[in-house]
Parts: sequence; structure tokens; C-alpha cells
Amino acid sequence: MILEMKVPSPGESITEVEIAQWLVSNGDYVEKDQAIAEVDSDKATLELPAEVSGTVTLKAEEGDAVMVGSVVCLIDTDGKAINSSESNTKISSQVEVKSSTTAVKAKDEELSYANQTPSPAAKKIMDEKGISSDQIKGSGRAGRITKEDAINAVPSMGTKPDWGERSQERSKLSMLRRRVAERLVAAKNETAMLTTFNEVDMAEVFEIRNKYKNDFLEKHNVKLGFMSFFTKAVVRALKLYPDVNSMMDGDYKISYDYCDISVAVSGPKGLMVPVVRNAESLSFLGIEKEIGRLAVKARDGKITVDDMTGGTFTISNGGVFGSMLSTPIINPPQSGILGMHNIIQRPVAIDGKVEIRPMMYLALSYDHRIIDGKESVGFLVSIKEALENPFEILMDNDFEKALEL
Repeated sequence: MILEMKVPSPGESITEVEIAQWLVSNGDYVEKDQAIAEVDSDKATLELPAEVSGTVTLKAEEGDAVMVGSVVCLIDTDGKAINSSESNTKISSQVEVKSSTTAVKAKDEELSYANQTPSPAAKKIMDEKGISSDQIKGSGRAGRITKEDAINAVPSMGTKPDWGERSQERSKLSMLRRRVAERLVAAKNETAMLTTFNEVDMAEVFEIRNKYKNDFLEKHNVKLGFMSFFTKAVVRALKLYPDVNSMMDGDYKISYDYCDISVAVSGPKGLMVPVVRNAESLSFLGIEKEIGRLAVKARDGKITVDDMTGGTFTISNGGVFGSMLSTPIINPPQSGILGMHNIIQRPVAIDGKVEIRPMMYLALSYDHRIIDGKESVGFLVSIKEALENPFEILMDNDFEKALEL
């Protein structure tokens, strides 16, 4: 029986996907639920599992854009797995035939007197242009340089420098990467995007982490990172400045009474932005667990469309890669994105004295159509206040209760 494998729908708004990579070849035997292809949508890369066991006949090429519901391969359920010894014998015979054919072909090319030799008419034109035969690739029989080759050849402007062996590769961007590029360009062109900056003294956060991180890890089997502090501070700021937690929809503004925080993480397919749902109701432990879960899914290539849709605000922590300062681009249709950066020991003035403190720059990019300058600055200042006084503002004066120790 022949089964038609069709492209399943990755999400409601997705009508087309792209075959990113076939994981099997024509005629291969596959088991049920074995991944046979990777398909790219404009939101995620997903695996296509075999619905039944059998031999595969591919109906689409890598890089082809196919509609959801269309047939991409056939599976013959009457097909049987090839015996390994038969397969090895077949492969070895193919290698022998290919090797002998290659050897004969190479010998023919080596013995061909015409290779890169110009015809009389081509030689005359080449002499007039001052072009040598090693500057032209012959298109005639056995590599002979024809009159047309000489006519179309362009003389070099001076002596070609010896740059050694160099190469370049041209590859098509995945559908996901192209979609990300389109959205980033649209964010720059369709929003009134501005960026405002501030800096924060991370000494108090460092002290808390150093004091409680071992107890936190021992009890919860989860590391106490910086992202829980950042997320808690952002949620507080969004409550104080609700316009930052809103979106433009034509002539209307959509406001939210919840905080779904998109967190930028790096994966094998590039930057992914999964969403921490209802962050306002999560504790430090809940945030660290959720971010860890999403980061693992992104790194393993198992992130889904549902994991990345519906965020109301984005946090991008370029500091993990060593970024000192940046102007992050809004993740549309959101109205704001907070950029966190690396923490550097710098001299600062404290009560009239110079002290060395762990300092970090903050950057808020926002849509000026919906967020005023006063609100953007106030938003950053509120985050600064929370991170510089986390015990009182973020932990309600109780370390053990806040960290569930």
C-alpha cells in the first residue's frame, strides 16, 4: 500500500513551509515516527515524522516551498528494509564502477591535447586583447578555447595578485531566517523606534546570588541566575508604566493586564524568542525553571510555534555573549524591548568617593507612537531602582520566602 505523506499544519496562520533538509534518501526504509525531514515555517523549524514504516519516495526537493496539506513523499508499506550485507555489496560495487569511470575520465582529460588550447581565430583575438590562455576557461570540446570564448573574455586590469586559495559559498536562507529579517526591517521602517539608556549597579544582586545560589541549587536543582531578577524588575516596571506593555493595532491601542515576557535565546537555527507566560504570577524559582525549560527546547530544536507567539514585551540579554552596549530592535507587534549587557567592574562615584562597582548598561527600544519619552525614561529608572535594591523591592524584605528556601 502506498501512503501519501502530507505537510501538517504547524499553526493556524501558517499556510506554507519550506523543505529545509531531507533526513532520508529515495528508496530508504524508514520506521514509523522516524524523522524524515526538517521543514521551516516563518516561525519555527519542525521535524516531519513518518506516519508508517516502509520505503520512501521523495516528491519535493530541499529548498522547495510547499503548501500545508500538499504531498511531499510517498511511503510504500510493502517495502522491506535492505539487508546490511546486501547494502554493503551494492555500495562497494557502485564505488568500484564509479572509481573506474573517474579514472578513465581523468586519463582522457590528461591526454587531451585540446584542453585550454585556443583555436587559431581565438589565438588572434587573445593576442589583440593581451589575454593568456590561463585567464579563459574553454567551452569547446575537451576544454578547447573557442572564438566566442575569446570575444567574451574581459582583459584583467593589471596583474592579478596572488591571494592564495580562496573560496566563497552561496546558500539560501531558511524560511525562518528570511521571516526574521523581514520582521526586523519592518520594525525599523514601520515604527517610530527610539532607544534610551541607563546604567545599573549590580552589587546587591551579586551579593544575594553569591550568598544563596548554593542553597537554591541544592534545594530546587535549578541555578539562581540573573534572568529571574531581570524579569521580576521588568514585570514591576510594566505595572507602573502599562503603555510599555501595549501594542498598536491600526488606530487602536491594545493593553494587557498580564505580562507574557519574550526571552531571546540562541539556538542551532539562530535566535529564538520563546515566551514566559504570566510572568507576573511566577516566583524567582518559577521564572528560572521556565526559562531553563524553554532554553533547552530551543537548543534541541524542539521549540514550537506556540512557545514563541503572544509575548507582550521582550528581554534580550546580549551580555551573555559579551555585548557591552546595543540598540535592540523591537519584536513586532510589541512596543518595547529591554537590552541587558555584560557586567563590568568600573569606577563610579559613591557619596563623593570613587569605588569599583559591577556596572551594567540598560537599553530600552520603544515605539514612540505609543510610548512617550517620560514613560520610557521612567520605565528604565524603575528597573534600575529594583535591581539596585532587590531585597526591599523584589523580595519584600524576606530572602528565604522569595527564594522558597
